[in-house]
Amino acid sequence: MKTVIEGSHAVSYGVMLSRAEVISAYPITPQTHIVEKLSELCATGELKAKFLMVESEHSAMASCIGASAVGARAFTATSSQGLALMHELLHWASGARLPIVMANVNRTLAPPWNIWCDQTDSLSQRDTGWLQFYCESSQEAIDTVIQAYKISERVSLPSMVVLDAFYLSHTFEPVDIPDRERVDRFLPPYEPKYKLDPKDPKSIGSLTPPDLFTEIKYQMQRAMEEAKSVILQVDDEYLKVFGRRYGLVEAYRCEDAELVLITSGTASSTSREVIDRYRDEGKAIGMLKIRTFRPFPSEEIRRVLKGIPKVAVIDRNISYGMGGIFAEELRSAFCNEEVRPKVFSYIAGLGGRDITQETISDVIEYTLEQDRPEEEIFWPDLRR
Repeated sequence: MKTVIEGSHAVSYGVMLSRAEVISAYPITPQTHIVEKLSELCATGELKAKFLMVESEHSAMASCIGASAVGARAFTATSSQGLALMHELLHWASGARLPIVMANVNRTLAPPWNIWCDQTDSLSQRDTGWLQFYCESSQEAIDTVIQAYKISERVSLPSMVVLDAFYLSHTFEPVDIPDRERVDRFLPPYEPKYKLDPKDPKSIGSLTPPDLFTEIKYQMQRAMEEAKSVILQVDDEYLKVFGRRYGLVEAYRCEDAELVLITSGTASSTSREVIDRYRDEGKAIGMLKIRTFRPFPSEEIRRVLKGIPKVAVIDRNISYGMGGIFAEELRSAFCNEEVRPKVFSYIAGLGGRDITQETISDVIEYTLEQDRPEEEIFWPDLRR
């Protein structure tokens, strides 16, 4: 069914179609519309789920952990300080190998107080053992939620579906809402191999001695590595049923490029417009959108960027003392390669500042002019 809906509601419909059984909700701008819509869907009976209203984001994740541990399909959503408050329990969810799906609507971390977009909240959780998917459109958001449940349940790791605040969460776009019967065939009911059951007593996450701990973490790392192929398998299955796919990365006009922009989220849409204009002028510029941040798609990135002399990474985030997080991951992916592109790192769009076509043009022009980066980080927003 084609309709025009808000990006947040695209997530809500994805959760409904995935037949989530427990939804734990605590409101925080700008994700509140997700759980508000889910509460309406539960109230009308369109979604038969237990809707839990809790007193904090910490409790929201705790409730999801309990629900998932007994075999229920669980969901929650959060942003910014709420995600930071969950931090402890994010480790518990992944360490217990629970396939929870959570939407995080990117909002900058305070102080100073700010409700607008940047990615530092989700990227600061990159070491918690959660899969992370960055969505460009409302269509990608609804499809990714459905895919995330299938992926998480196959590899026994939780997933974070990430949306840019306001640019995506509060913007209305045409969305093809998948048919419920086809989603049911694509995503069958969750049947956990292990779960908490009074008839078969066991514990999860108990005190573990040093001679077993490393083995457990090794299995988590192997599951994260396995997730790359599972993501692609599920994506192929989704293509066959619904006619859409997204992959780990998306290359746009990169084949003969002399410069490739590295983007994520909604900045990718703006970048395409700019790249098309440069191509019309005869300049060989391309774009590589990174959709999956964890696991990081190093092999796919190296394959796309092989022979590319320069890349310009636009980071809507910052790791203080280091720089843009996507830029550092990209450098890491090439560290053992004899031939590697020159990486130009740009920090833009923090705190909800617009990444405009002019901003992207400035990034392209500056990168084309320079033989190599003169600084570790460039701040195009401060140059305008």
